[in-house]
Amino acid sequence: MPSELGPLARELSRSYYEAAFPAHDIFHAKRVHDISQQLADKHPKEVDRNVLAAAAWFHDIGRPLERVGEIDDHDKWAANEATSLLEAEDVRTDQISAIEHCLRAHSIRASSPDPETIEAKLLFDADKLDATGAVGLIRLACIVGERSGRTGDQYAVIDDASTLNIDRSDLPDIELLREWARERLDALYTDQGRRLGESRWDFMESFFEQFALETNADAEQ
Repeated sequence: MPSELGPLARELSRSYYEAAFPAHDIFHAKRVHDISQQLADKHPKEVDRNVLAAAAWFHDIGRPLERVGEIDDHDKWAANEATSLLEAEDVRTDQISAIEHCLRAHSIRASSPDPETIEAKLLFDADKLDATGAVGLIRLACIVGERSGRTGDQYAVIDDASTLNIDRSDLPDIELLREWARERLDALYTDQGRRLGESRWDFMESFFEQFALETNADAEQ
């Protein structure tokens, strides 16, 4: 049985991210791993860091397949795939079950179960925090780009539709990034996650203020 699940999961997960787009690639998995460990440092209760680390590396291994329509739910798929991989490595059953729950519960989608363990809540929060702050703005913009043109239609305009003297477009604009980030911050489970989230939100608010100035020729003097 391996003594360090984190390094094992990192190696087992690596090939799954080779076809990933930037918003959900292995660098995202690493940031989620690092953020989750940072949150664990400040959590008042004992955290199984091996379970948390492994879940972070595995959490988005199904994203490339979900993106091309080969699977419907990357959460469930990752849980099943990680279970098979870890069983082959003789990882303890209780650890596998704990990791599986983290993976099934890490998404914000309505169909996902609520995280019930400390590790699952920390993974959820770390994943959502990577959609906030400076990195989060880049990731959310990447996600908009990924979704644009899937069916031949434009998904979003990254601008402020109100700056045009025409009827407002039905397409979402820059406010979509604000809404997505706020939705994730409002869903966080842990106190330490919320504190870090509000710090990142302060930066995002400054960004949106600057964005408004740059897109309004009369205001930027």
